[in-house]
Amino acid sequence: MKGFIAFLSEPSLKKFDVDGIERIELHSKVLETKQMLKEVFVEFHHSFHELAARHIPAKGLEVELGAGVAPMRDTYRQVLATDIVAAPYLDQVVDAQNMELDDAGVAVFYGQNCFHHFPEPDLFFNEVKRTLKPGGGLILIEPYYGPLASTLYKRMFKSEGFDKAYGSWNTPATGPMNGANQALSFLVFIRDKEEFDRKHPSLEIVHQEVCNNYLRYLISGGLNFRQLLPNFCTPLIKLLEKILQPLNTLLGLHHIIVIRKKPA
Repeated sequence: MKGFIAFLSEPSLKKFDVDGIERIELHSKVLETKQMLKEVFVEFHHSFHELAARHIPAKGLEVELGAGVAPMRDTYRQVLATDIVAAPYLDQVVDAQNMELDDAGVAVFYGQNCFHHFPEPDLFFNEVKRTLKPGGGLILIEPYYGPLASTLYKRMFKSEGFDKAYGSWNTPATGPMNGANQALSFLVFIRDKEEFDRKHPSLEIVHQEVCNNYLRYLISGGLNFRQLLPNFCTPLIKLLEKILQPLNTLLGLHHIIVIRKKPA
């Protein structure tokens, strides 16, 4: 299995520091060659926007944390693009555990595959509570915990684990990317939901769903692996995703969690 994963790895990424600034540049070049993956990211952006309109009554500043190489700002210009790693296209570099943002408060935070990289989630939630307006929200897209996701995530990344039995929310991260537990959203919002509710009573989970674009994400190879089928296959793959939608909880690779700050 390790040999097969190595064969599928994107050739241009075989020797680079996942915690280094070159990761942003290399991932940007990979994304430019993958129209199928670009569409997946745009769909994530639309999901963020639609769920905020449906569940978050607060209005005002919208901030994406961990904007990476496919920032939501590319689709919705009003969203502030931030990350903890400097990059030329970012509006701001922030520490998610000590966010220096507008004192007026934030209406909504978006986070795409970044939450599991925060080594101390409680510190992050404290900052969310401090900086969000009442009625504001936090919307996360994170690795899912179903059968297919659990099988793949355990084997795909050398720098990140996937441990649904890990005893702590805190992880021994050694850098922005290294040492993350991709199962963190499962630990916090599913396995230990009662603990989350007890620790952070002003935050309520108001919606969860499984993303339905997993086939295109998998076949595109994401940012780290080779694309398995050409882009002209995209309409057929989308049809298969629609047919297989009842099996999302078994086959999904990402899920969305919407968290709202209760009114004071």
